[in-house]
Amino acid sequence: MTDTPLARWERYNGPALLTASVLYLVSYATRVLGHDLSEPVRTLCLVTTLAAWAVFLVDYAVRWRLSGLRLTRFVRSRWLDTLVLLLPLLRPLRIVQAYDSVQRRRNEPRLSLYARVMAYAGLSAALLGFAGSLAVYQTEHAAPGAMIRTYGDSVWWTCTTLSTTGYGDLTPVTPLGRLVAVGLMACGLALLGAVTGSFSSWLIQVFAREGETAERPPGKSPGASRDSG
Repeated sequence: MTDTPLARWERYNGPALLTASVLYLVSYATRVLGHDLSEPVRTLCLVTTLAAWAVFLVDYAVRWRLSGLRLTRFVRSRWLDTLVLLLPLLRPLRIVQAYDSVQRRRNEPRLSLYARVMAYAGLSAALLGFAGSLAVYQTEHAAPGAMIRTYGDSVWWTCTTLSTTGYGDLTPVTPLGRLVAVGLMACGLALLGAVTGSFSSWLIQVFAREGETAERPPGKSPGASRDSG
């Protein structure tokens, strides 16, 4: 395992990033859905959201300094981290990454590669769908001529968009809402591809093993032919 300062930082900052990710999502959701909140509570939620984002900014800056790269090269090599930092809609992806880091630090048993890809893709889709539904609801529900006026409408629209179904019964009318829609469509295609690709690879491996078992003579172990030679 690499033991550079950057590797050590990324290995041990998982709990802080996980906490910041959860706080960001909870405070943002509270501000969007809590229409009857008092002003002090709304201010507290806003401060929490900004503080959580500041944790990600500090983490990004520290990793850049520890990498020893120029800023432009670091941004190109860590383009996903840069995108997550700049777009709050993708912030929940940090929860998945931070959770994986915490699991590795504790040396707990992990799922196989294919199962991990499918589980992480599913968790990413759920978290991104939740964040996307909040963003669309915040943008659309009070817009003139809006079709998405309740949070339930926003959740339904997000599910159809992420799953690439796209019934068209509800559509965003604001520029920001349509920008969120484009991002969710792209994420939906990527996550769906990751799940189906991993599931297909897993099935191929299962069928290949079953074929080898069927062709092997009864009572003969896989290494018997090699041992006899």
